[in-house]
Amino acid sequence: MLLERQAQLEQLDGLLARAARGHGHVAALLGEAGSGKTALVEAFIASACEGARVLRSACEDLSIPDPLGPLFDLARDAQWPMPRALDARQGQRLPLFSDALDVFDTRAGATLLVIEDLHWADDATLDFVRFLGRRIANTHILLLLTARTDRSEGQMRVRRALGEIPSASVVRIDIPLLSEAAVLSLAHAAGRDGGAIYRASAGNAFFVTELLSAGSETALPASVRDAVVARAERLSPGARAMLDAVSVFPRRADAWALTGLCGISAAGQLAECVSNGLLDDLGDAYAFRHEIARRAVEAMLTSSHKREFNQRALSAMLERGDVATARLVHHAVEAHNWQAVRAFAPVAAREASGVGAHRDAAGYCEVALRQADSLPAGERAALYEQYAFECHLIGRVEDAIGAQEQARLLHHAMGDALKEGDSLRCLSRFAYLMGDRQAADLYGARAVALLETVPAGPELAMAYSNLSQLAMLAERLDETLSLGVRAIELAEDLDRQDIVCHALNNVGAAEQWLDLDGGKLHLARSLEIALAMNFQEHAARAFTNSACGGMNQLDYPLAKSFLDRGIDYCVENDLATWRDYMRGVRAQLLLRHGQWDEAATEAVEVLAGNQATALVRYPALVALSRLRVRRGDPSAEPLLAEMKRFLEKGTELQRLLPYAAVVAEQAWLGEADMAEALRLIGLAEGMSPTRAGFAELAGWRHMLAPGIDPGDTSGMADPYRMLLAGDWQGAADAWADLNAPYERGLALARGDEPAQRAALEIFEALGARPVANRLRDIMRRSGVIRIARGPRSTTRANSAGLTRRQMEVLQLIERGLSNKRIAEHLAISPKTVDHHVSAVLGKLEAGSRGQATAAARDSGLI
Repeated sequence: MLLERQAQLEQLDGLLARAARGHGHVAALLGEAGSGKTALVEAFIASACEGARVLRSACEDLSIPDPLGPLFDLARDAQWPMPRALDARQGQRLPLFSDALDVFDTRAGATLLVIEDLHWADDATLDFVRFLGRRIANTHILLLLTARTDRSEGQMRVRRALGEIPSASVVRIDIPLLSEAAVLSLAHAAGRDGGAIYRASAGNAFFVTELLSAGSETALPASVRDAVVARAERLSPGARAMLDAVSVFPRRADAWALTGLCGISAAGQLAECVSNGLLDDLGDAYAFRHEIARRAVEAMLTSSHKREFNQRALSAMLERGDVATARLVHHAVEAHNWQAVRAFAPVAAREASGVGAHRDAAGYCEVALRQADSLPAGERAALYEQYAFECHLIGRVEDAIGAQEQARLLHHAMGDALKEGDSLRCLSRFAYLMGDRQAADLYGARAVALLETVPAGPELAMAYSNLSQLAMLAERLDETLSLGVRAIELAEDLDRQDIVCHALNNVGAAEQWLDLDGGKLHLARSLEIALAMNFQEHAARAFTNSACGGMNQLDYPLAKSFLDRGIDYCVENDLATWRDYMRGVRAQLLLRHGQWDEAATEAVEVLAGNQATALVRYPALVALSRLRVRRGDPSAEPLLAEMKRFLEKGTELQRLLPYAAVVAEQAWLGEADMAEALRLIGLAEGMSPTRAGFAELAGWRHMLAPGIDPGDTSGMADPYRMLLAGDWQGAADAWADLNAPYERGLALARGDEPAQRAALEIFEALGARPVANRLRDIMRRSGVIRIARGPRSTTRANSAGLTRRQMEVLQLIERGLSNKRIAEHLAISPKTVDHHVSAVLGKLEAGSRGQATAAARDSGLI
C-alpha cells in the first residue's frame, strides 16, 4: 500500500497523458535516500502506463560511472543495437543522441523512459538528459528521473543539468517523508508501536518498512543498517554467504555471474534471501530492495572477504566476455587486482573520452596512474598525456599541467625530442589557460625550437599554430598571420585538418582588425571544419572568437547568435571551460543591452564555480566589476584586484582594455586615481595595433581629460567616432539603435539640458546611482535647476538596492514558494515574477534561490 503519494501519482498521470498528445516533459522525482522514489515509480508504471511503451534503466554506484550505461539499458529494452549505432556515428554523441530520440519517440503513443538514481550518472548520461530535455516538448516522451536531494557532488551535477533544460519542460516532484499519521496507520495494521517507529525512522519510507519487518522485539534497531543486518542474521549460513556475494554488485547481480561466483547451489540460497525480503528476483538477476540495504550488508564484510568476492565477480565477468569495461575496472579496484586495473582502466578512459564523458575519463586515468609505476616509460607518458588532456577539458588545468610535465620528463629521459616538443606545446596552452602569459610564451618558444631540430611533422605544425594563437591574443597581427600561414601550409601537406582548423581560427580572429570580411570567412571555415569533423574544442574556440569579433565590431546580433549556439554546443559536449568563458562574454552583452540583473546572474554563476581558471573567469569579472562600479557596490574592488593580478602575469591588450575602462569609469566617478587611469589608457594606446580597438578608451580619456587630442578616429566604430567629434546626439542615436542604454546615457550626458535629463532617467532606471549622482553634479555646476531626486527612500535604505516589490518576492522565496505560487500570491504574471526573481538573485549576487535567502539572512534583510 502506497501512502501519501496520490498527488505525485496524479501529477505523473497528467504528464504521461500530455506526452501521449505530443507534449513531452522531464519529470524529476527528488527525495532523500529511502524516501520511496522507486516505490512511486513502480506504482506509477503499474497503475497508469497501460498502452504506453515503458523503457527502464538506472545508474549504478560504481567507483567511476559506466559512460552512457543507462542509455545502453534503454536501447536494449527498445531492441535498438546501440553498439552498432555508436560505431556508425564514430563516437559522436550528438548524432547518436539524435538517433536515440528517433528510436524512443515512435509517435504511435506515449513512451515512458525511466532513469533511476541519476545522482550516480556519468557526464555523458547527464548530457543525454540535457539533450533530450531541450527537445522533449514536441515529442511523445515522458522522461522520468529519480535523484537524491543530499548535498553530494552528484546531486549538484543533477541540479545543474536540470537547470540547463527549458523550465517549461521540467517538472520537479518532491517525495516527502511519511507523516506520523501514515506511519501510525502502517504500524497499526502490523500490530506494532507506530509512535516508536515514527520516532526512530522520522518517516523515512524504507526505514519504516525495515522496522515493521524486524519482528516484535521491544528494542527497535537504531538505524536502517542495524535493521537490515538483524534480518540478514536470520538467514542460514549458505544464504548469508550468498547475500554477502550479491552485496559487491552495485544495482544488480546477473544470475550467470552468481552461478559462476557460487556454483550451482546458488538457486536455493537466493530463494531464501528472496523469501526473507532481502533480495528481489528480477528474473535474470537479483538485487537488494534498496541501495541502503546493499551498502549495509557490504559494510559488514571483512576486507579479505570483500576482495575475494570482487575477484570472483571479476573472473566470472571476464569468462563471460561481453561486460562493460567500467564494471571490470570497478571490481578490479575493489579486488586490489592491480594487473587488471592496469589492463582495463586505460581502455575505460578511452571509451569514456570517446563519448565525451571527460570527467569520467580523467577518473579512469587517475586509477590507472596509481598503478602505473611498473608500466614501460612510453606507456606511462601516454597515460599522463591522456590524463592532462581530459583534465584541461573539464577545467582542472593545474592537474593538467602537473600531468603534462610528468609526461615531458619521461619523453626527455627517453631522448624523444618529438614528443617532448609536443609536451612543451601543450604546457604552453595550459599555462595560458591558467593566466600565466609569460610561461605560455616561454613553453611555446621552446616547443618550436626543439621541434625544428627533427623532421617536420604535425607536432611542428601545431607548435607554429600555438605561437600564432599567442601572437593573436597579444594583438601582434603580422606575426599571427605569418605563423598561421606556415602552420596551415604544413598541416595541409600532412592532411591534418584539425591543425588547419586551429590555425584558421587564429588568422580569422586577427584579421577582424585588418580585413573584416576575410576574417569572418576564415573563422567560418574553421567552425565548419570543426563541426563536420567533431573537433569539439576547436569548435568551441571558433564560436568564442566569432562571438568576440561581433562584440568588438558592435555587431551584437551576430555576437548573440554565436554565444547562444556556442554555449549550447559546450553544454551538450561537456566543455565546461569554453562554456563558462562564453557565459562571461554573454554577461557583458547583457550588460550592454541594459539587462543588468540578468548579466549579474550569469556572471555570478560563472564566478561561483570552484574550477574555473583565471582566464575563464576574466570575461565574467569584466561584466560584474563594471556592473558593480555603476551600481556603487563596494564589492567591485575584489573583482578589480583579481583582474589586476591576472595582468601582472603578462599584460595582453584584450585583458588590459576592459580593466583600463573600468578604472577610467571609476576615476570619472571620483572613486579612482585619474593619473593611474590615464596611465593605463596610454599603455593600452601604445599596444593597440589599430585605432579601432582603442575606441572605447579614447572615449573615456576624452571624458577624463577633454583637452587631450583624441588622435585619428577614422577607423573607430560610429558611436565612438561621433562622440569624439562632438556629435553627442549622433552617438546617442547610434547607441539607441544598438540597444545600449547605458552608453546612450553617457552620450546624452554630454549634451544640452533636455538630453541630460533624459540621461538621468536612463541611469535611474538602470540603477546606476553613482553615475546619476555624478550627472546631477555636472548639471548643477552648469546652472540647471529642479533636477529630479534619486530613487525613493525605501529603495535607498535597502542595502541591496531591492525595491519594495523585490523585497516581497524575496520574502516569498524564503518561504519556499515557487514562481507560480508567488505570482498567485502577488496577483502578477509568472513572467513578471521571473524578472523579479532574476533581479533579486543578481542584486544579492546569488546563483540560486537558496543562496539568495542565505545572503538575505546574513545581511539582515530577512
